[in-house]
Amino acid sequence: MNTSSKIVNNTLDLIYPAIMMFGLYIIFNGHLRAGGGFQGGAVLAGAFIVRFFADSSLPLSLARLNRLEKVFYLLLVLSAVFYSFLLLGVFPPAVKTAYLMGMNLLIGAKVFCGLTIIFFRFTLFEAN
Repeated sequence: MNTSSKIVNNTLDLIYPAIMMFGLYIIFNGHLRAGGGFQGGAVLAGAFIVRFFADSSLPLSLARLNRLEKVFYLLLVLSAVFYSFLLLGVFPPAVKTAYLMGMNLLIGAKVFCGLTIIFFRFTLFEAN
């Protein structure tokens, strides 16, 4: 049952893509400025949570989010080990930049999944 007003839904339809783009901007520019994976992931999770407040009938699988979070964590650890130990970190600056962007993306995805899981566990399971 959707209990939010039309004004909230229409406003959210307008600003939701902008919030998502801002979160991705923070993630992809984290190697240049303050910010990065954690901050961008938190913005993306916040946008998803606000979307849920406006329309609580969104399909959501906590098991899928949990699996995705574990996969992102595994990729994060494996890429750090691969970069640090196996290749000894001898790369040109362009490869280092791509590595940092990739790490920020993995961290952002993991933080997004983690914060979303925490929120939905509180709202769905603790509310009962």
